[in-house]
Amino acid sequence: MTIDEIIGYVAAFDGVLTQRPGPGDGTPEIAWGDTFFHYAPDGEIPARTQPFATIVTKDYPGDDRSRLDRPDTFRLNISATAADFRTWTGRTPRDAHSGSEDPSAADTVLAHPVYGTAAWLAVVNPGPRTAQAVRGLLRAAYDRARARTERTATRNVSSDMRRPPAS
Repeated sequence: MTIDEIIGYVAAFDGVLTQRPGPGDGTPEIAWGDTFFHYAPDGEIPARTQPFATIVTKDYPGDDRSRLDRPDTFRLNISATAADFRTWTGRTPRDAHSGSEDPSAADTVLAHPVYGTAAWLAVVNPGPRTAQAVRGLLRAAYDRARARTERTATRNVSSDMRRPPAS
């Protein structure tokens, strides 16, 4: 799977905002060239929420074990449930970094080398072995982000309805 194929797949989901930081948009330079996927039906990056998936194209400080400094190498990061995390890693998120797998291994679903304890999964250069899994994990992450946003909106509307009218 290429970066563009992943972006096309996720961007086709209803209400997805695909953020691609670059020069002049106010984002930190280190994020330029990376991609962040949010559920944002209003087209605005949601406050106080994280993206449900990201694509990173370079090593970040403290996050270089995937060796993204190699040519044509990127990593897809996906928020997962604890159950999905366990299915793919054989461990709980709390034990995310107790395994011996190589975080730079390509086309393999692994615990995210930094955020695995938060149940994030990672795939360096997704390919034929992981394409189906990646699509399913991305769809599930999107579905959770959408449901979370809709629950929050419903709570806010319910809370507004209980308030007395402004005088």
